[in-house]
Amino acid sequence: MQHPAHPMRPDLPSLRKPVAKDGAEIWKLVRACRPLDENSMYCNLLQCDHFSDTCVVAELAGDVVGWVSAYVMPNEPDTLFVWQVAVSDAARGRGLGALMLQSILNRPQCKDVTRVQTTITADNEASWALFRKFGRLMGTDLDVTAYYTQALHFQERHKTEHLVTIPVSRQAALAA
Repeated sequence: MQHPAHPMRPDLPSLRKPVAKDGAEIWKLVRACRPLDENSMYCNLLQCDHFSDTCVVAELAGDVVGWVSAYVMPNEPDTLFVWQVAVSDAARGRGLGALMLQSILNRPQCKDVTRVQTTITADNEASWALFRKFGRLMGTDLDVTAYYTQALHFQERHKTEHLVTIPVSRQAALAA
């Protein structure tokens, strides 16, 4: 499903579901978007292939400039878990992250979703800004708790990941 760029705003990227051949370009995009954790190229390929219904690619002038990997949680079908959001320098400042999240929520695969969850380290200012903005668009505040901790889960090799929960309503998701 392709969402073409707005005819009056050629600076807005087009949004679409990923396909397997996008995996390598997405891997490159994520590598360029510090402080995001790099996955293997194979992981990104699988995300594009197996989870395409709940992931989105943004393109501008033929280049991949945005990516959201997400999935509906198998044991919680009312929850969309957002794994990663990446926006290239060339596409920042246009609200692309929130647009990509909204496009996923508007898909039939998310018809039962009533909340969005993600994890964010305390120092990832770009992710905090995006999800605060997205919460405002949904008309709600963020619920935040420490989730995967530096000591217990990461053996001091990674900073604590805070679980962020954002309630969403169908009306808010469709209107946003």
